[in-house]
Amino acid sequence: MTTEMVLSFAREGIYTVLLVSGPLLILALAVGLIVSIFQATTQIQEQTLAFIPKIVAVLIGMVFFGSWMLTTMVDFTVRVFENLNMLVG
Repeated sequence: MTTEMVLSFAREGIYTVLLVSGPLLILALAVGLIVSIFQATTQIQEQTLAFIPKIVAVLIGMVFFGSWMLTTMVDFTVRVFENLNMLVG
């Protein structure tokens, strides 16, 4: 296994992690921003108000993006094992 191959696996792994986690992180960020604006305008400083909507939004996002996320991760795993199989065999 060469250094270039290891770096390629690492680069592709980081890209896959960012690609898979990106939609949920953006969704949580958007909901957090909306809740923060709501809290600032109403002066309600309840801490659970910030977490519960984010958790619900991420769970709903997992329902919508879950199959795509799983497919992306499985495709990456298959590519890694195929490349490792070519090196051994």
